[in-house]
This record gives sequence, structure tokens and C-alpha cells, in this order.
Amino acid sequence: MPDSSPSSSRPPQVGRRTLLGAAAAATAAPVVLGSASRAAAAPAPRKKPRALPGGGDLGPNVLVFDPSTPGIQARLDEVFRQQESAQFGTGRYALLFKPGTYSGLNAQLGFYTSIAGLGLSPDDTTINGDVTVDAGWFNGNATQNFWRSAENLALVPANGTNRWAVAQAAPFRRMHIRGGLNLAPSGYGWASGGYIADSRIDGQIGPYSQQQWYTRDSAIGSWLNGVWNMVFSGVEGAPAQSFPNPPYTTLATTPISREKPFLYLQGSEYRVFLPEKRTNARGVTWGNGTPRGTSLPLTQFYVARPGVSAATLNQALEQGLHLLLTPGIYHLSEPLRINRANTVVLGLGYATLIPDGGVTAVKVADVDGVRLAGFLVDAGPVNSPTLLEIGPRGASRDHSANPTTVQDVFIRIGGAGPGKATTSMVVNSRHTIIDHTWVWRADHGDGVGWETNRADYGVVVNGDDVLATGLFVEHFNKYDVQWFGQRGRTIFFQNEKAYDAPNQAAIQNGSTKGYAAYRVGDAVTSHEGWGLGSYCYYNVDPTIVQHHGFAAPTRPDVRFHNLLVVSLGGQGQYECVINDTGSPTSGTSTVPSTVVSYP
Repeated sequence: MPDSSPSSSRPPQVGRRTLLGAAAAATAAPVVLGSASRAAAAPAPRKKPRALPGGGDLGPNVLVFDPSTPGIQARLDEVFRQQESAQFGTGRYALLFKPGTYSGLNAQLGFYTSIAGLGLSPDDTTINGDVTVDAGWFNGNATQNFWRSAENLALVPANGTNRWAVAQAAPFRRMHIRGGLNLAPSGYGWASGGYIADSRIDGQIGPYSQQQWYTRDSAIGSWLNGVWNMVFSGVEGAPAQSFPNPPYTTLATTPISREKPFLYLQGSEYRVFLPEKRTNARGVTWGNGTPRGTSLPLTQFYVARPGVSAATLNQALEQGLHLLLTPGIYHLSEPLRINRANTVVLGLGYATLIPDGGVTAVKVADVDGVRLAGFLVDAGPVNSPTLLEIGPRGASRDHSANPTTVQDVFIRIGGAGPGKATTSMVVNSRHTIIDHTWVWRADHGDGVGWETNRADYGVVVNGDDVLATGLFVEHFNKYDVQWFGQRGRTIFFQNEKAYDAPNQAAIQNGSTKGYAAYRVGDAVTSHEGWGLGSYCYYNVDPTIVQHHGFAAPTRPDVRFHNLLVVSLGGQGQYECVINDTGSPTSGTSTVPSTVVSYP
């Protein structure tokens, strides 16, 4: 994410981020060969695998606390010490708090750590203390504070304000802050997040140095300032529409939303709550009694542990079970095939799927109501044509009454080692809701280079009537987003073009300089976007010119509101914002070029 802050000086340049139970396979018996007059023996009948059990223990990396648990703070500190700077490590943790009141805690969250309450309402689990994300591990720079989350808790911050200084892939959901929320690190250094949904912050939210942020279906006391791109939909207390100065994009409601599934306790029984779909949503779902939706007992889930095979996971799905992925890393020799309507795949603690041998990690059929939530897909070293497919090519069924949702599902190519994928996410099913994703071709870490972690396309949308709320897609070799479906909508888009393009020729797109960050297909007649930003930081060859951040057919019903492009410190430039419209960026001032309305 961008590392420039209007109120801070730059440190030495060291790269932009530095700145800123298995099922046995049944096989047929071999054919027995005899004389010419003997018939071959018939194959033995296939043995049906034993049914997999539902429910079970959540495993060693799910830490469950209640108010009487001794040594909670020490255990939290232990996990944080391990995870604080383990950006590409293998540790994965979920910290779960049973309903009740806890006092004097400060849960500092490092990488791949999720904290959540186990009540039906955030107010069922109150921490008199803090859930803190800061950037001491990175010299006060919060632009790499990825992959952590907070959910379903009420906090009474010790000093009145909780600190949550995060970057991408760090959702803040179903939280009640009885005080204020500071989105910047100590010292107000660089920060570039972020996402809030279904939360109530009684006091003020201070983004300070946060360059962009999206808040959805929440209630806030007030909002302090804005740097480049602050977007609100369905937020009570949001600032008025005023882009570009201040850079607020405000929609009174969110056209369609359905909150993420979550684990909770009913007595001593674990269940998974499935919030219902809302239209023209505004405010939180949990403010007046029991939230609306349904729930499933854990006995209807296959509780997966790292090391389980893809065949076993698919057996569980075929058997009619949902999947709960406990924290850890799962290698897949074949895709997870989700063919049953209303299937839930819920990850805890950033459970991570790695497709081996170039397979696709997850394939969803063209069925109603699938819910994918809370996991990371990490590309393997053999190129995968795709990593996540929502619906097969040509999918056309109407899912408007019960859409598929993709929530806090993150995709990474490179960083933890070489990874490749031609296209990361393909959405073919109609009415799909993409609610907070970060699709990232790594710009730092291991296995990073223009060809080393080659990934041409980030997100491709072929299905009609798809809605994206909180779309973060970065650094792809060609187009970051291509949208071919009709009546698509995006509320908030954050993008950086690939830093590591070796020269102008490497990104030349026919006669056009560079590939747009967000392209709407030429045949599309209806599309709309609000609060979309693209940034360039061509640090290998700062002379590279990108013609525009956005490309779309010029038609009355293809509309954009509040667009911006930014050159970070003059490392590359844009000639236009969208198509041939909008002022060029210039110099090293890192000032956005904006278009308020297009066409």
C-alpha cells in the first residue's frame, strides 16, 4: 500500500512497502488373466468410504477463553510474540472469548491472528481493555499490517480510544467500541487500510494517516479526516458526500449485503450463525435483540485440521457437510468442489489453502447461497489457470433471492515463496456478492519478481448483477480487474499497479500505455462504481507512463463516481484517470488526479 503521508518525512527508500481422518481411495481389483477360454475376473465392487463425522474439537491453534481462565494476558502475549513480525510464517491462531466480561486485557494482534467473541451479539462479550494493532515491528509503518481480524466483541478501551492500525486483509466486523477508534500507528506514520462492517463505534474514528478506507453498514459517532479515498455505505453518522475535498464518498445505504457467518456458543454447543440478506441496508444488524438469520450446529460441519487431504474435504462436502477450516495450512492436490446449494466454508485464524501441481483451489457450482468466508488462498509454485472459481463458465441461473457471498477470502501470489496463477478469482455466477477481498500479487517477500510470481489477471467478473463491496486488487502483470458481466457494481476499489515492471515495453497494451487497473468490457451496457482509486509506483523504471487507471465503454448507463489516480513520489505517472478523461499526474508531489463523475 502507499507509504506516503502528508504529515511525515520519508525514511531511506528500500522498496515501496518498506517505505510506506483421510478417506482411502477405492481402486478396482486388477483383472486376472487366464487362458483364452477363460473370462477375465470381474472387478471387485468399489468400497464405499466410511461416513465422516461432523463436529469435534477445534484443534490446538484455537484458544478459547472464559472470564475465569487463568493467565489470559500471558497467553495473548505469547501468541503475539510469535506472530508480531511473522509476515510469511506458518503460524495461524484464532483467539475466542466466551460471553462474559474481561478486564485489564490488551490483545495485541500479529499476523494470521483472529480474535472474536462467541456471543450472538458483540455486547455479549465485553473486554474492558484493548484489541491493538500497532507497527512497532516495522518502525512505525503500518502499511504491511496484513492478515489479522477482530470480530464480535465489545471493547471499553483503557484510555478511551482503541488503536487499529492495519493495512489490507484485516477486517473489523461486528465490533462495538464504547469509545473512539484510532486507525493510525503510534507516531502517526504511514498507514493504508482498511475495512469496517456491521460495527458500532460510539466515539470518533480518527483515520489520521490512513490513505483509504471503506466502512459499510455501521454506526459511528463521528469521522475525523480523510487523505485520499474514504468511502461509506449504509453508515449512520458518516460524513456528508464531499469528494474530492474532503475525499468522502457517501452512500446512504448499501444496495445488498449479507454479513459474514460467525461461530458462537449456545449454552455449551458451538453453532455457526448465518445472517440474512438485507437490501438497502443501513446500520448494524445486531442492535435490537437477536440478529436476523439462521444457524447451524457444529455437528453439520466437517471440522478440518491441517494435513487433511483434499479428497477427504471433498468427501465431506459430497456427504452434505459444511466445512470449518481450523487454523493452519492445507495443501490441495485437487480442487475443493462445492456443488451443493447453501454450503458454508468458514475458516478460522486465516486457514490457508495451497493448490499443488497447478490445480484450482476452490470451484463452486452454479447453485444458490454458498458462503465462503475467512480463509487465504496461497498460489503454489506450479501455475494454476485459476485459484478461485465462483460458478462454471457460462453460468446463468438467477441467484438474486439467495446469492453466493465471498467474504474475507484473500488471495496471494508469491511472498511466502514462488507462486503463479494466470487469473486469481473468476466470478461466473450471477448476483454474487464479493464483500471484502484482497487479491495480491506480492511486491515483497520471497519468490517475488516480474516473472517469478507471474499473475496476469486479478479478478475477472463474467456473471451479471455482481456486487463488490470492498474490492482490493493489486500488482498484477496485466489487468487487475476485468468486468464483463452486465449491471455490475463496485463500492470502494483500491489498487496499485505492479511496481516491478522492468520497462515501458513490458506493460505495453497494444497502442495503449499500460493495462488499466479496472477495465469494463466493451460489450457492457450497464455498470456503476463509487470511490475507486489506482496508484502507481514503478520503482524499477520510474519513467514508465500509465495511460489511465480505468477503462470503460462510454455509455449512459456505464457510470463512475469519485475516481482518483496517484503517482507515489513520481515513480511513474498517469496520463489520464479514466479513458482519455482526467488530468495527468506529474512531479513528485503525490497529489491525486480526480474525476468526480463519468461520463
